[in-house]
Amino acid sequence: MIKIVILGAGNVGTHLFRVFTQAKEVQVIQWYNRSLENIKQHQKEVALTDQLDHLKEADVYLLALSDDAIPITANELAPLKGIVAHTAGSVPMDVLKQHTNRGVFYPLQTFSKNRAVDFKSIPICIEANNDQNKETLTKLAHTIGENIHYINSTQRMGLHTAAVYVNNFTNHLYQVGAQICEEQEVPFDLLRPLIAETAVKIESITPKEAQTGPALRNDKTTLQKHMDQLSNPVFKNLYLTLTESIQKNDEYSKL
Repeated sequence: MIKIVILGAGNVGTHLFRVFTQAKEVQVIQWYNRSLENIKQHQKEVALTDQLDHLKEADVYLLALSDDAIPITANELAPLKGIVAHTAGSVPMDVLKQHTNRGVFYPLQTFSKNRAVDFKSIPICIEANNDQNKETLTKLAHTIGENIHYINSTQRMGLHTAAVYVNNFTNHLYQVGAQICEEQEVPFDLLRPLIAETAVKIESITPKEAQTGPALRNDKTTLQKHMDQLSNPVFKNLYLTLTESIQKNDEYSKL
């Protein structure tokens, strides 16, 4: 049985709490958050605290905190026997260097509190400062998932950057598309099958192979019509930037 303490009650911390409290080989013995109001509904399940000096003894302490809060909280923690591991994609493991046993437990997924996710398919990226800690974090990962990877801090930073492109930026483009639809009084729902097919295609072909559209074809007439359609100057600049990126990237890949 692996005993863990979860620090943080944001999107990641809440999902980790839910999945680990259902895992047979894991015991969540405590949940820390600066505000107990956010986690009071779980009072009957685990011990709660808003004091870092009241943390119970555990095998793993998961810091599911914001990027800025991780080093601050790590420095405030008293020396712990268990592994102190954060869950961030863009924070190096070295911010935990004051702790003898340290690591990273990074689930690569977008989390929203009210939407369930399947951890069995989520890549969990592991890093640790020694083989024993790596083995413990691997065992912990296997209690909830099957897609485990060993990735160092430099690789994880690159992976997180790529994730921002394919998730956060892409979702913003959905928002832009929704606003354009609203301006033209057409339902955004008309685009959902297109969005779904775009996502499905890259399961069998590469993103480069899946690329289509007027930018790739250098269809100047259509490109100009789209520019004329856009009234928002930010959207115009975004359209130009993405068009140039598609064209330059295609040219670069041919060299």
